Amino acid sequence: MKRNWFILASLVFPALLVPSALAQWTVFDPTNYGNGLNQYHQLQQTYTTELQTRNQIIAAYNLAFQMSRMPQNLAARYQSNFSQWTNVSTPDSYGNTSAWVNALNIGGTSSATQAYNSAVVQVQKYPVGEYSSLDSGTRAIVANQYATSDLAQGTTTSTLSTLGTIRSNSQAFAAKLANLEADTYSTDPSQQTEAALLAKINAATLLQIHSQQDTNQLLEALIQQQLVSQKQQIDAQNRTLNNSIYFQQNFPNTMQNMTSGVSDSIHAISLSPTGR
Repeated sequence: MKRNWFILASLVFPALLVPSALAQWTVFDPTNYGNGLNQYHQLQQTYTTELQTRNQIIAAYNLAFQMSRMPQNLAARYQSNFSQWTNVSTPDSYGNTSAWVNALNIGGTSSATQAYNSAVVQVQKYPVGEYSSLDSGTRAIVANQYATSDLAQGTTTSTLSTLGTIRSNSQAFAAKLANLEADTYSTDPSQQTEAALLAKINAATLLQIHSQQDTNQLLEALIQQQLVSQKQQIDAQNRTLNNSIYFQQNFPNTMQNMTSGVSDSIHAISLSPTGR
């Protein structure tokens, strides 16, 4: 038995001494050690960079997710109703106002012309023979008054057509505004993306441009009406000036004729019974 333990010890003990003997002969290489340290630092920096990138991506995603969500009470706090155009409705006692109302509701040049002809007193044409027999001053006054009437008809029919067109398009315009308002206050995430937001901004800008265009047309129609009124005032003022100039130029001759006639009449009167 002792013999067996001795043989086993003689075999195991040298085997245990072999790594120690080999370790005593290992050579330290500083270059490889330095390269290993550099690689370790690079790996550490890469890990740090990737970790920061991941955190930035998560933060950007959280921000985008937060920006895509609408407050639950936004519509209740800020949504409001706006006035809408309504169709004109008036009595038609003698059948001459329906065309005017129709022009105000649907617009159109033909409707406006029909409305003017049915509701406005029509001016009669001046007889050609009598007009040509008038003196130049009177003809100028008559022509001026007809020009005022023609301009008033043109501006009135244009205003009727513009108002009717804007009113007839108001329902479609109101529907577009309602859709834009509903999408703005919607809690659907697809309506709050960046592309959807830009699209709604563009749509709102276009609606504002169209509304401003309608406003400009109404202002233009108002200015046209004011121009006709201003023309009438200018005509009246110019006629007054012309009458004043005519009076100044012809007053001496008129008075001379009047005094001469009176003097001749007085001299022709005789108080003598014999007429002498």
